[in-house]
Amino acid sequence: MDDKLSINVNVAERYYPLKIDRNDEEKIRKAARLINEKVQQYKMRYNDKDVQDYLAMAALQFVIKLIECEDKSDTSELMSELKELDEWMGSFIRKQGTSSLK
Repeated sequence: MDDKLSINVNVAERYYPLKIDRNDEEKIRKAARLINEKVQQYKMRYNDKDVQDYLAMAALQFVIKLIECEDKSDTSELMSELKELDEWMGSFIRKQGTSSLK
């Protein structure tokens, strides 16, 4: 069964035909809506610019947020601590298993 879906997405008053996984439709439509809202905010604030300028500023703002989220989600230290805890718990369980045999 083909899980692909053909949709038209409106971004900054232009329609783009996309062939997507059905599971991604809501995410893609939400992304387009957020872009359009941000473009509209820039249009209202700076009415002497071109749509390209609004799109560029919206893209910049979203990528800054993405970078901030990536920086916050650096989990290498957490993963190291979890691995250490897992090893400790494994050792504890093994000891409990051998002591219950006595």
